[in-house]
Amino acid sequence: DELWVVLVDEPGYPGFCRVVWKAHAKEMTDLAADERLRLMDWVWRAEAAIRQTMRPAKINLASLGNVVPHLHWHVIPRFEDDAHFPSPIWAAPRREAPARAWP
Repeated sequence: DELWVVLVDEPGYPGFCRVVWKAHAKEMTDLAADERLRLMDWVWRAEAAIRQTMRPAKINLASLGNVVPHLHWHVIPRFEDDAHFPSPIWAAPRREAPARAWP
């Protein structure tokens, strides 16, 4: 009832999820302590599911909200051959990446 876990359609990054708090909040400290724990529990659940399913080299967790000031976390599986690795996916690409599908 408090949040969504959304599978993002991001080309080159299958498995990319967002964990979005439903009620409007801009920052983690806008939430009560128990709400912060529930939100982060779902971020960690998404991370665990992606790790088990996709076996990435790394998981990136990010809470930016500069463009959309609504509390959400990005959970991004990373692979050493993805277009941006080891840089963030929002940086300039370093290479052309192989196609990778959601398993």
